[in-house]
Amino acid sequence: MSRPVTLYTGQWADLPIEKMCEKAKSFGYEGLELCTWGDHMEINKADQAYCDKKKALLKKYGLELYTISTHLVGQCVCDAIIDERHKGILPDYIWGDGNPEGIRQRAAQEIIKTAKAAKMLGIDTVVGFTGSPVWHMLYSFPAIPDGMIEKGYKEFAERWIPILDEFQKLGVRFALEVHPTEIAFDIHTAHLALQAIDNHPAFGFNYDPSHLGYQHVDYVRFIYEFSDRIFHVHMKDVYWSDVPMGIGVYGGHADFGDNRRYWNFRSLGHGKINFENIIRALNDIGYKGPLSVEWEDSGMNREAGAIESYRFVKKVDFDPSDVAFDKAMKKREE
Repeated sequence: MSRPVTLYTGQWADLPIEKMCEKAKSFGYEGLELCTWGDHMEINKADQAYCDKKKALLKKYGLELYTISTHLVGQCVCDAIIDERHKGILPDYIWGDGNPEGIRQRAAQEIIKTAKAAKMLGIDTVVGFTGSPVWHMLYSFPAIPDGMIEKGYKEFAERWIPILDEFQKLGVRFALEVHPTEIAFDIHTAHLALQAIDNHPAFGFNYDPSHLGYQHVDYVRFIYEFSDRIFHVHMKDVYWSDVPMGIGVYGGHADFGDNRRYWNFRSLGHGKINFENIIRALNDIGYKGPLSVEWEDSGMNREAGAIESYRFVKKVDFDPSDVAFDKAMKKREE
């Protein structure tokens, strides 16, 4: 099967796209997952000629393209609170005058344009975030009135179903990265999200075990529960402490990498995610898409980490068996 190993460029957007292609190829990667910021993929410029140039650039370096990712703009489609944090991640033409509802509407249109860009690029999957009208209610104090969570999921559906309808018309799928601050951040909320949109065929998940692991969510079970909805896979590792720490699972307003934290992202193979069990589960459900390295580690040089991570994925990935191992033990019929 030999799934392609790609590199997500979101953490490398400080580099020009051609430099990123050069590096990814030298690291060994077979393809890229392009983020939609920096000059890696500019949605406001994405006509057919622009998309053809991107494809030609990747081809020049022998790289394939399987997906593009719109985490930053997607976050603003249905966040309940839009503030200076969002201004820092949005293009000026999406932020506009800063009016929250105007931002949400412009972000929604940008996501549709992203699907159109994917179509022009010849790919069928867009990865990203949705934002959430209910994340700020994660801890139930003050007590959450009956129906308030349900109302939030209804708002998610009202904002995203029109987007997903356009995706479906284009033959493109949206893969939500299940993640804190999103409408789905564990197994239960992933089910709630699907229920809210009546299992829309254009909506599924970008599977990233790291965001489930430090929450102590069963990240292997997630694969089986949503076997028909895993459209894309991020390979990312995370470490969590075996003993109590000064800063707990919520992060304590401390920067990533702070040694007082209970958890931190780590380069592949340096955390606690059991990738062999993940590969076995992906084999069981028949996932044949790319394994995209999302490299994050505050304590390691990123180029060394990216090279090591490519080799790690190539080593841990394996084909499923095409025979029953005990078949040869059975008595042959004469």
